[in-house]
Amino acid sequence: MSEIPRGRCEAHDGDTHLLRFAVELSHPPAAVWEAVSTPGGLEGWLCAADPLEPRLGGRVTLRWLNGDTVVSGQVTAWDPGYVAEYTVDPTHGRIRFHLEPGAPGGGGSTVLRFTNELRAGREARLDRLAGWHDHFELLAAALDGDPSDWAAWSSERWRQLRALYERDEAPWPKWVP
Repeated sequence: MSEIPRGRCEAHDGDTHLLRFAVELSHPPAAVWEAVSTPGGLEGWLCAADPLEPRLGGRVTLRWLNGDTVVSGQVTAWDPGYVAEYTVDPTHGRIRFHLEPGAPGGGGSTVLRFTNELRAGREARLDRLAGWHDHFELLAAALDGDPSDWAAWSSERWRQLRALYERDEAPWPKWVP
């Protein structure tokens, strides 16, 4: 299992939150781009995407394959090779993948800067942080050639992560007016 750095949560204007992850992946940007911006790539670690119109303003529907969640919306940022952003129903909000080349000498690695802006209470925030963390572990495995077998997926790892985020919630930065 890949080491995925912990995500963090920033609160803005009451119940609007920005979840952030910065994940260095040992794969070139083109491979990571394929994984976050195409139906075939997304299905290996996150969800089915049908439709996914790869352009600003394009339609997108995401169907999580480890449950019954389906969300629809638009592509709200699209810079091929660098930025894919999907803004979907209010419970999942704005989902943004921003790719950068990894550290020099990193052998073609990629830094994925991820943000998820959503309106959510405490329980939903913790659920999402654990969920994204779990999915980024699945992304690393998929890039290594081991895509998710959704029929065999278990929520055990998600529950472990959820407990970790709940236990350590206090140190997260708080927004102060």
